[in-house]
Amino acid sequence: LDSQQSPLHRIVSTLANKNAELRSFLETVDVTLSGLQVRSWQVTSQLEAELERLRAALEEKGAELRGAIREEQHRKEAELQVNTLCFILCAGSPASLYFLFNPASFHPVARVTMAPAFRLTTRPAANQSMACFMTDFSQEEAGLRRLHFLPVPRPPEVDASSCLVRDNVVTVAWRPVADGDGDGERIERYDLEFRKTNDDSGERSDACWERISNIRANEFTITGLKFDSPFISVRVRAANKAAAGDFCQPVTMETRAFSFGLDAASSHPELQVDGDTVSWQPLGVKGHDGRLRAKESGSFFLTFDLSSTSCFGSRSATPSPNKTAASRAARERFAGDSYTVLGDQEMSGGCHYWELRPLADWKSFSVGVAYRSALGRFDQLGKSAGSWCLSAGQWLQSSLAAKHNNRSKALDWPLPQRIGVCCDFDNGSLLFVDVDRPRLLHSFRARFTQPLVPAFTVWGGGITVATGLQVPSFMGNFLPTNRSLTNLSQ
Repeated sequence: LDSQQSPLHRIVSTLANKNAELRSFLETVDVTLSGLQVRSWQVTSQLEAELERLRAALEEKGAELRGAIREEQHRKEAELQVNTLCFILCAGSPASLYFLFNPASFHPVARVTMAPAFRLTTRPAANQSMACFMTDFSQEEAGLRRLHFLPVPRPPEVDASSCLVRDNVVTVAWRPVADGDGDGERIERYDLEFRKTNDDSGERSDACWERISNIRANEFTITGLKFDSPFISVRVRAANKAAAGDFCQPVTMETRAFSFGLDAASSHPELQVDGDTVSWQPLGVKGHDGRLRAKESGSFFLTFDLSSTSCFGSRSATPSPNKTAASRAARERFAGDSYTVLGDQEMSGGCHYWELRPLADWKSFSVGVAYRSALGRFDQLGKSAGSWCLSAGQWLQSSLAAKHNNRSKALDWPLPQRIGVCCDFDNGSLLFVDVDRPRLLHSFRARFTQPLVPAFTVWGGGITVATGLQVPSFMGNFLPTNRSLTNLSQ
């Protein structure tokens, strides 16, 4: 019986949940319907108010035109009356002229001459034309006929075949909104939103949508991105003068790239790691701490007990009573003259790319790759068989050199402002490129037998590292011909 009740309880629970969902759905429908009714009433009221203002303006203009017509009518009627009176006077007898025009009132040199009636003009001084007050309302009528109710624009359709991810930018294209009513002619702008995601469906993402507004064209190129996630989702909406529509269904594009951070736990104590920037902050004493060298070599040093004013010797192998995780981590940091910091991600396959830009106050730096196990605390890049680097300096003189296994090759090229590093692990290629030219500075060929980590050395000034970059298309000119650019960042 219990075995039968358990499925029944599950069914009842499922039905209860569905009932709650239906109730919630019906409440949502009721709220939406109420909102539509309120909004419809508001729009109707606004339209009626607008039409009332238009009617009042038309009545005001009509009254103004009617008044002007009446004034013109009165002016022309007065002219016609004066013209008629003059005709009667000129066609009358001398007695009437004498009666109306007393000679005593005329100037002494003035003369009054009576013309025969048949020589008088019969053309009135005023005509019946009112053309100067005729009004052409054809443009206004056409404007009124063009009035439309502006609906909310439909979502555009992203053209996935025209979207492109290349050279670390994302170009998004969509088809313009248009239908039989000329909806596309009333679209004023588009809004584009994008966010990074971890799967090709675009649903699993903790990132918020980032918006780019007031786009006038049917495509847009998103720049300045850091591709630290495998995919990016984009969506678009259209807007007219009245409102913005809904966003279309998101389209997801692959943006796989090599993204890493700087491992501050490995950095030299005189290097300050701040995000993607590494700067040299000297502590004032070369070697930064003599006790580190003493512990490394097992040498003897003195410890003073101030409470007893006595002095006794101690070996570096003696454990400190205050040993902590921080002190143990400090032993993993580079020391001495190895002003080095490593990346926090390893490369064990594929083709990867990142860039370095020296800051304005830089004096010397190196950039390259290394086996993590091949670098000791006091080792410098390029001086072992497990590290490869490009070194630049402008301390006493400008220099640019490629270093590996304690060998150096000077490079005859001006100091670059931006250096690109491309590591093709599978084909055993390490390339350094002047990005602004672009120009291949140097390439190493090796058979990598262990995972590699990005490595940097800074002495004087600082550098900025740009990660989350795809392999740019111009690297195809320098990579081996058997390497396909389509899978460079895999």
